Amino acid sequence: MRIATWNVNSLRSRIDRVEAFVQRHDIDVIALQETKAREDQLPLMGLQALGYDIAVAGLNQWNGVALLSRVGLEDVEVGFADMPPYGDPAAAEARAIGATCGGVRVWSLYVPNGRKPDDPHYVYKLDWLARLREAARGWLDTPTALVGDWNICPTDDDVFDVTQFAKSTHVTPPERAAFQGFLDDGWAETTRAHAPGYTYWDYYRQRFERDRGLKIDFVLASPALADRVTGAFIDRDERNPDTYDGAPSDHAPVVVDVTS
Repeated sequence: MRIATWNVNSLRSRIDRVEAFVQRHDIDVIALQETKAREDQLPLMGLQALGYDIAVAGLNQWNGVALLSRVGLEDVEVGFADMPPYGDPAAAEARAIGATCGGVRVWSLYVPNGRKPDDPHYVYKLDWLARLREAARGWLDTPTALVGDWNICPTDDDVFDVTQFAKSTHVTPPERAAFQGFLDDGWAETTRAHAPGYTYWDYYRQRFERDRGLKIDFVLASPALADRVTGAFIDRDERNPDTYDGAPSDHAPVVVDVTS
């Protein structure tokens, strides 16, 4: 099975690229983040014609996650147990959707950005991760993948210049400790050994062309799944503005191969 994760930064804007990507790489399951639309606003007929079943969690032009699978899409779950709300009035955001695809439980996750270390959104981010970790402990004994945009650089090697982020989110000790907590519980980050390099490059100041990026998109596998991972790669061509028609997302897709 080939599983991909991709923060598309608006599915309506990138639908042609997503359709081409899944065909080009023969993708079985793709988790999307930042779809930025309700399901009724999304042009999904092309993907459905390609044989994908689709589950979407989207409320408005912000956030949004989706799962597309051609190997089955069962037991869809929007949000996880005790997922914290945000806003005024506080409400659950469209940041997590899970389903069983070909015998693997896949969660598409869009972790809150945090904005700034002194921002309420940062507190929300850490709370969101803590509650996800608690829920995920109950999934360790089954073939499960936690995939998506984690908005964390777990190590200094995952950021082009850590000194530029000295007062920013993504690299703070509490965020890194939150990510490490999943590894301590038994989750395995499956992409690093096979796919070194960044997954996100800001549009600002030709960051992609200068390879000044961040590695923030990950696939964490439960022990029951980790041993089945045979390879992974980052499709940098999808971030390259000169490779395909249309504007790219600021993220590149991450692809992981899993044996049956």
